[in-house]
Amino acid sequence: MRVIAGKYGGRPLRAITGTEIRPTSDRLRETLFNVLTAGNPDALVGTVWMDLYAGTGAVGIEALSRGAKQVLFVENSARAVKVIGRNLSSLEIADSYRILSDELSAIFWRLEKEHFTADVVFLDPPYAKREAYEETLTALAESSVVWAMSLVIAEHEKKFDLGSDFGSLRRVRKLVQGDSAVSFYRIGGQPDLNAKRISEG
Repeated sequence: MRVIAGKYGGRPLRAITGTEIRPTSDRLRETLFNVLTAGNPDALVGTVWMDLYAGTGAVGIEALSRGAKQVLFVENSARAVKVIGRNLSSLEIADSYRILSDELSAIFWRLEKEHFTADVVFLDPPYAKREAYEETLTALAESSVVWAMSLVIAEHEKKFDLGSDFGSLRRVRKLVQGDSAVSFYRIGGQPDLNAKRISEG
């Protein structure tokens, strides 16, 4: 596993052994970020991310490598939190991130109090925990951490259709690669100029 591109491109990342954590594959991560930066390699510069069910932190670290201003890594597994810390340390990333380990409801409540908003939210629960998708997407739709210009991205099994609507969130694109898929959501399904590229194809 490695960072695909950007400041830390090519640098290795620690993985987690066993079945507790399933990292987003390098290939899918590369495809996802190619979509997000299509036609504009600086599209993610200055953005704020939430990496939910962060696992090894690979997606959030990829965002930092490509110029994100801040990433919040949210992960409950103590093993995974240690690996995220080690991956950040190995890349000498000393700031621009926070690691949060708590129930999502408590985290969202705290972030709302801080008036935090995310430009991009990526979530990748264990594929077997299908109920986590509906719970998380619904909570995001009801939370002020997601606003009109936010993009919410959910990785899931190709054979599992998440659905097109979660409260105010509407799916604007579904990308399939191998046995995995990525669904993109926006409030009201109203994309900005960058999202029009994401929703095409």
